[in-house]
Amino acid sequence: MSKKNLSQICNLSLIESKAKDTLSINVKGISSFADEIIIVTANSNRHAAAVSEKLVENLKKNNINVIGVEGEIESGWILVDCGDVVVNIMKQDQRDFYDLEGLWSESSFLKKLN
Repeated sequence: MSKKNLSQICNLSLIESKAKDTLSINVKGISSFADEIIIVTANSNRHAAAVSEKLVENLKKNNINVIGVEGEIESGWILVDCGDVVVNIMKQDQRDFYDLEGLWSESSFLKKLN
């Protein structure tokens, strides 16, 4: 499967799950662990869990191996590792605090998706 298709499947699932403020960061050639990082905002811990569950379900339907899912429902931040694409599902307060956009903005390409 091409990386573009993986990214598209992730993004369609995130839209379907009503994740907000989707941002794609191209880290190809910068990061050793992924080519793309996607960051989205969830309304609540429960919403974050539902978004991650739907994403994993959609990836499996497309025969994509999910490397891992990290984070507890209470933490407000769930990471889904899809290999070349890593998806961060965060509540707004965690997103503001950890500022992943700021961390990667100096050396990569950011693309707002919705």
